[in-house]
Amino acid sequence: MLEQALTALKAYDWGQDPKTLSPIDEAIVASHGDAAKRRELEDQLGAVLTTADATYDGKQTACRYLMAIGSAACVPALAALLPDEKISHMGRYALERNRAPEAAAALRDALPKVSGKLKIGMISSLGDRGDDASVTALGELIGEGDAAVASAAALALGAIRTPAAAEALSKASPSAEVQPAVTDASLACAEALLAAGKKIDALKIYKKYAGESQPKHVRLAATRGMLACAGKQE
Repeated sequence: MLEQALTALKAYDWGQDPKTLSPIDEAIVASHGDAAKRRELEDQLGAVLTTADATYDGKQTACRYLMAIGSAACVPALAALLPDEKISHMGRYALERNRAPEAAAALRDALPKVSGKLKIGMISSLGDRGDDASVTALGELIGEGDAAVASAAALALGAIRTPAAAEALSKASPSAEVQPAVTDASLACAEALLAAGKKIDALKIYKKYAGESQPKHVRLAATRGMLACAGKQE
Protein backbone atom coordinates (compact mmCIF):
# COMPACT_ATOMS: atom_id res chain seq x y z
CA MET A 1 0.00 0.00 0.00
CA LEU A 2 2.74 2.47 0.91
CA GLU A 3 4.69 1.73 -2.26
CA GLN A 4 1.59 2.34 -4.34
CA ALA A 5 0.91 5.61 -2.53
CA LEU A 6 4.47 6.82 -3.13
CA THR A 7 4.11 5.99 -6.82
CA ALA A 8 0.81 7.88 -6.86
CA LEU A 9 2.51 10.84 -5.17
CA LYS A 10 4.89 11.24 -8.11
CA ALA A 11 1.91 11.71 -10.44
CA TYR A 12 -0.35 13.49 -7.97
CA ASP A 13 -2.37 16.63 -8.68
CA TRP A 14 -4.73 18.54 -6.43
CA GLY A 15 -7.78 17.31 -8.34
CA GLN A 16 -7.20 13.71 -7.36
CA ASP A 17 -8.67 11.93 -4.36
CA PRO A 18 -6.29 12.68 -1.44
CA LYS A 19 -7.19 9.30 0.05
CA THR A 20 -4.78 7.74 -2.43
CA LEU A 21 -2.02 9.19 -0.26
CA SER A 22 -3.48 8.01 3.06
CA PRO A 23 -0.92 5.18 3.41
CA ILE A 24 1.79 7.85 3.60
CA ASP A 25 0.00 9.65 6.43
CA GLU A 26 -0.46 6.31 8.18
CA ALA A 27 3.22 5.45 7.72
CA ILE A 28 4.26 8.76 9.25
CA VAL A 29 2.14 8.06 12.33
CA ALA A 30 3.34 4.45 12.53
CA SER A 31 6.99 5.47 12.30
CA HIS A 32 6.81 7.70 15.36
CA GLY A 33 9.52 6.60 17.75
CA ASP A 34 11.11 4.28 15.19
CA ALA A 35 14.14 6.07 13.77
CA ALA A 36 14.86 3.45 11.12
CA LYS A 37 11.33 3.50 9.70
CA ARG A 38 11.19 7.28 9.84
CA ARG A 39 14.51 7.57 7.98
CA GLU A 40 13.36 5.09 5.31
CA LEU A 41 10.17 7.07 4.76
CA GLU A 42 12.09 10.32 4.65
CA ASP A 43 14.38 8.89 1.96
CA GLN A 44 11.38 7.73 -0.06
CA LEU A 45 9.81 11.17 0.06
CA GLY A 46 13.11 12.81 -0.81
CA ALA A 47 13.31 10.54 -3.85
CA VAL A 48 10.03 12.05 -5.10
CA LEU A 49 11.69 15.47 -5.12
CA THR A 50 14.56 14.20 -7.25
CA THR A 51 12.34 12.38 -9.75
CA ALA A 52 12.49 14.40 -12.96
CA ASP A 53 8.95 13.65 -14.12
CA ALA A 54 7.24 13.97 -10.72
CA THR A 55 4.44 16.53 -10.82
CA TYR A 56 4.62 19.94 -9.23
CA ASP A 57 1.73 19.04 -6.93
CA GLY A 58 3.40 15.78 -6.01
CA LYS A 59 6.62 17.54 -5.09
CA GLN A 60 4.72 20.17 -3.11
CA THR A 61 2.97 17.45 -1.17
CA ALA A 62 6.26 15.64 -0.52
CA CYS A 63 7.64 18.89 0.88
CA ARG A 64 4.65 19.16 3.20
CA TYR A 65 5.32 15.68 4.52
CA LEU A 66 8.98 16.53 5.01
CA MET A 67 8.02 19.59 7.02
CA ALA A 68 6.71 17.13 9.59
CA ILE A 69 9.41 14.45 9.55
CA GLY A 70 12.42 15.99 7.83
CA SER A 71 15.92 15.64 9.27
CA ALA A 72 19.40 16.25 7.91
CA ALA A 73 18.86 13.33 5.54
CA CYS A 74 16.41 15.17 3.29
CA VAL A 75 18.27 18.49 3.22
CA PRO A 76 20.09 17.88 -0.11
CA ALA A 77 16.83 17.05 -1.90
CA LEU A 78 15.11 20.13 -0.48
CA ALA A 79 18.10 22.40 -1.11
CA ALA A 80 18.03 21.45 -4.79
CA LEU A 81 14.59 23.08 -5.03
CA LEU A 82 15.69 26.47 -3.74
CA PRO A 83 16.81 28.01 -7.07
CA ASP A 84 13.58 26.85 -8.80
CA GLU A 85 11.22 29.82 -8.77
CA LYS A 86 8.17 27.60 -9.13
CA ILE A 87 8.74 25.43 -6.06
CA SER A 88 11.46 27.22 -4.12
CA HIS A 89 9.03 28.37 -1.45
CA MET A 90 7.99 24.81 -0.56
CA GLY A 91 11.57 23.63 -0.24
CA ARG A 92 12.32 26.70 1.86
CA TYR A 93 9.37 26.15 4.20
CA ALA A 94 10.44 22.56 4.78
CA LEU A 95 14.01 23.64 5.52
CA GLU A 96 12.83 26.44 7.78
CA ARG A 97 11.01 23.93 9.97
CA ASN A 98 13.82 21.39 9.89
CA ARG A 99 15.84 21.76 13.10
CA ALA A 100 18.97 20.11 11.68
CA PRO A 101 21.93 22.54 11.39
CA GLU A 102 22.33 21.35 7.81
CA ALA A 103 18.98 22.89 6.93
CA ALA A 104 20.07 26.36 8.04
CA ALA A 105 23.36 25.88 6.20
CA ALA A 106 21.47 25.06 3.00
CA LEU A 107 19.48 28.28 3.28
CA ARG A 108 22.66 30.29 3.91
CA ASP A 109 24.41 28.63 0.98
CA ALA A 110 21.50 29.54 -1.31
CA LEU A 111 21.69 33.28 -0.58
CA PRO A 112 24.32 34.17 -3.21
CA LYS A 113 22.69 31.88 -5.76
CA VAL A 114 19.27 33.55 -5.86
CA SER A 115 17.92 37.07 -6.15
CA GLY A 116 14.76 39.12 -5.71
CA LYS A 117 11.81 37.37 -4.09
CA LEU A 118 13.69 34.11 -3.72
CA LYS A 119 16.50 35.79 -1.79
CA ILE A 120 14.01 37.64 0.39
CA GLY A 121 12.40 34.29 1.16
CA MET A 122 15.71 32.72 2.22
CA ILE A 123 16.46 35.74 4.39
CA SER A 124 13.05 35.55 6.03
CA SER A 125 13.47 31.86 6.80
CA LEU A 126 16.87 32.42 8.38
CA GLY A 127 15.36 35.14 10.54
CA ASP A 128 12.47 32.91 11.55
CA ARG A 129 14.96 30.19 12.50
CA GLY A 130 16.88 32.67 14.65
CA ASP A 131 20.00 31.55 12.84
CA ASP A 132 22.87 33.36 14.52
CA ALA A 133 25.35 31.81 12.07
CA SER A 134 23.84 33.90 9.27
CA VAL A 135 24.38 37.25 11.00
CA THR A 136 27.50 38.20 9.05
CA ALA A 137 25.93 37.43 5.68
CA LEU A 138 22.73 39.26 6.59
CA GLY A 139 24.67 42.29 7.79
CA GLU A 140 26.45 42.48 4.46
CA LEU A 141 23.13 42.32 2.61
CA ILE A 142 21.94 45.52 4.28
CA GLY A 143 24.18 47.28 1.78
CA GLU A 144 22.52 45.43 -1.10
CA GLY A 145 21.39 47.64 -3.97
CA ASP A 146 17.94 46.02 -3.86
CA ALA A 147 16.19 47.91 -1.05
CA ALA A 148 13.66 45.11 -0.52
CA VAL A 149 16.47 42.59 0.02
CA ALA A 150 18.37 44.98 2.29
CA SER A 151 15.26 45.69 4.38
CA ALA A 152 14.52 41.98 4.67
CA ALA A 153 18.07 41.37 5.89
CA ALA A 154 17.72 44.05 8.55
CA LEU A 155 14.39 42.68 9.75
CA ALA A 156 15.83 39.17 9.87
CA LEU A 157 18.57 40.43 12.18
CA GLY A 158 15.84 41.97 14.32
CA ALA A 159 14.18 38.57 14.49
CA ILE A 160 17.44 36.85 15.46
CA ARG A 161 17.92 39.39 18.26
CA THR A 162 21.32 38.24 19.49
CA PRO A 163 24.17 40.53 20.56
CA ALA A 164 25.89 39.69 17.27
CA ALA A 165 22.77 40.73 15.35
CA ALA A 166 22.63 44.01 17.23
CA GLU A 167 26.29 44.66 16.43
CA ALA A 168 25.76 43.92 12.74
CA LEU A 169 22.92 46.43 12.65
CA SER A 170 25.02 49.05 14.41
CA LYS A 171 27.72 48.71 11.76
CA ALA A 172 25.31 48.91 8.81
CA SER A 173 25.19 51.89 6.49
CA PRO A 174 21.67 51.65 5.10
CA SER A 175 20.10 53.84 2.47
CA ALA A 176 17.31 56.19 3.52
CA GLU A 177 14.80 53.69 2.15
CA VAL A 178 16.21 50.87 4.27
CA GLN A 179 16.80 52.88 7.44
CA PRO A 180 13.29 52.30 8.92
CA ALA A 181 13.85 48.54 8.81
CA VAL A 182 17.25 48.93 10.48
CA THR A 183 15.70 51.14 13.15
CA ASP A 184 12.90 48.67 13.91
CA ALA A 185 15.35 45.77 13.99
CA SER A 186 17.77 47.63 16.24
CA LEU A 187 15.03 48.43 18.74
CA ALA A 188 13.95 44.78 18.69
CA CYS A 189 17.51 43.76 19.50
CA ALA A 190 17.67 46.34 22.30
CA GLU A 191 14.50 44.87 23.79
CA ALA A 192 16.03 41.38 23.71
CA LEU A 193 19.28 42.63 25.25
CA LEU A 194 17.35 44.34 28.03
CA ALA A 195 15.35 41.18 28.70
CA ALA A 196 18.62 39.25 28.92
CA GLY A 197 19.94 41.67 31.53
CA LYS A 198 22.42 43.37 29.17
CA LYS A 199 21.27 46.86 30.14
CA ILE A 200 24.43 48.69 29.09
CA ASP A 201 24.29 47.25 25.56
CA ALA A 202 20.56 47.93 25.29
CA LEU A 203 20.98 51.50 26.56
CA LYS A 204 23.60 52.20 23.91
CA ILE A 205 21.08 51.35 21.20
CA TYR A 206 18.23 53.27 22.80
CA LYS A 207 20.36 56.42 23.14
CA LYS A 208 21.20 56.22 19.45
CA TYR A 209 17.52 56.48 18.56
CA ALA A 210 16.41 58.98 21.18
CA GLY A 211 17.69 62.08 19.38
CA GLU A 212 15.55 64.82 17.89
CA SER A 213 16.49 63.73 14.39
CA GLN A 214 14.44 60.55 14.84
CA PRO A 215 10.72 60.26 14.06
CA LYS A 216 8.47 60.85 17.05
CA HIS A 217 7.40 57.22 17.44
CA VAL A 218 11.05 56.09 17.38
CA ARG A 219 12.05 58.66 20.02
CA LEU A 220 9.16 57.51 22.18
CA ALA A 221 10.15 53.86 21.92
CA ALA A 222 13.79 54.69 22.64
CA THR A 223 12.87 56.84 25.64
CA ARG A 224 10.73 54.08 27.08
CA GLY A 225 13.62 51.69 26.60
CA MET A 226 16.01 54.04 28.39
CA LEU A 227 13.61 54.30 31.31
CA ALA A 228 13.36 50.54 31.46
CA CYS A 229 17.14 50.26 31.48
CA ALA A 230 17.19 52.61 34.46
CA GLY A 231 14.51 50.54 36.18
CA LYS A 232 12.01 53.39 36.07
CA GLN A 233 8.30 53.34 35.28
CA GLU A 234 6.84 55.74 32.75
